[in-house]
Amino acid sequence: MSALPYETPAPYDPHRLRADEGPQTLAELKAALAAVAPSDLVIFNARLNGARLDDDEVRALITEYRHLLALRTRPEVATAISDSLAGRTTTVPATEVFARYGLGESAA
Repeated sequence: MSALPYETPAPYDPHRLRADEGPQTLAELKAALAAVAPSDLVIFNARLNGARLDDDEVRALITEYRHLLALRTRPEVATAISDSLAGRTTTVPATEVFARYGLGESAA
């Protein structure tokens, strides 16, 4: 019997929220939202209370608010927004981005 091939972990991507980053329980997520953006917590609770348990709606909602919390609290996000507003970033027109992927004008 052969050994399983060695699996290298995926490189860290600052643009992605890993499963082990941020709040890990519903209580932790609610506490973090309450501390950072109480109005977001009110909306989150209302949406969670109305979510159906028999589909992926609850998981999608929790993921959405984990991402929202990361966007509100990560220093690299604040820096990127600040740099963009101050004109310290280079922008690329959407048509150029789409062209890189072989998509036409209609995709923009």
